[in-house]
Amino acid sequence: MPKGLFLSIKILNPGLQTTIQDLGRNGYSHYGISSSGAADDLSFRLGNLIVGNKENLAGIEMTLVGGDFRFDIDTNISLTGSKFDAKIDGESLHFYKNTSIQSGQVLSIGQSMQGSRCYLAIRGGIDINNVLSAKTTHLTSEMGGLNGRSFKKNDVLKIGDDQKSLKPIIVNKLLDIDMSKLLIIKGLQSDYISKSTWQTFLSQKYIVSNLSNRMGIRLEGRSLKLDNENEIITEGVPLGAIQLPSNGLPIISFVEHQTTGGYPKIASVITSELHKVGQLKPGDKFQFELVSLEKAETLRYEREIYVKRIADHG
Repeated sequence: MPKGLFLSIKILNPGLQTTIQDLGRNGYSHYGISSSGAADDLSFRLGNLIVGNKENLAGIEMTLVGGDFRFDIDTNISLTGSKFDAKIDGESLHFYKNTSIQSGQVLSIGQSMQGSRCYLAIRGGIDINNVLSAKTTHLTSEMGGLNGRSFKKNDVLKIGDDQKSLKPIIVNKLLDIDMSKLLIIKGLQSDYISKSTWQTFLSQKYIVSNLSNRMGIRLEGRSLKLDNENEIITEGVPLGAIQLPSNGLPIISFVEHQTTGGYPKIASVITSELHKVGQLKPGDKFQFELVSLEKAETLRYEREIYVKRIADHG
């Protein structure tokens, strides 16, 4: 493509599972379409704020392995989420910083050094058509983003021409994130397992299965026995619901989850912890910790206040 035809990025190496994401395609679950969106929404939002974008402008999500991107525009970028090995023309760059990149330079992002996903925010965002009011890629249904798929070599992304947007901000303090536990509240069918099974559920360390994906996080550990084996009528499944299938190994419904299902929902990951689910990778170990609904609401409020303060003051 001739240089300067439009503001663009060329994909030289697509990485493992690299997609366009925003904050999700909300309001379509009654049509069987889950929201999708950035798996770690907190990191995604911060990345946009750092470069002066609105929180929901489309960016790039990378899973476990990044990619190589040639910029045909002078602009600013930020990397957020789990730390990946990242360089511009061989020079290392910092995460959670507003970084200048020049036309012709190559951003190379290697393997994850911590969690599962990192995010690339670009000043102006990714300019691509909306599908059902969002640009986000839903891989399971092949919808949105680049024809509903992950990046391929030689793909070209157009960058939004809104280079004014908001004032870039500096993130002076990151949240302390404890990945050894996930906070939960009881679900609609919490009484389908006995008190002793609840103790087993809360006391053991689960291992993230290799079969996990954006649809659901499958867990390995001691199997849980249902105390109530009556079948439930198929009903709505929310993001973060912890379902218990017949094998007794929990599944956390995630951003591309089925919108209905018939497995008992014994618990749900609280909203303020969902970004942590997006950073779980195969082999990770953690425990569940039960909290009250009031505590869950307080933590959600505190997280939103944290983001608002950064947006207002950095």
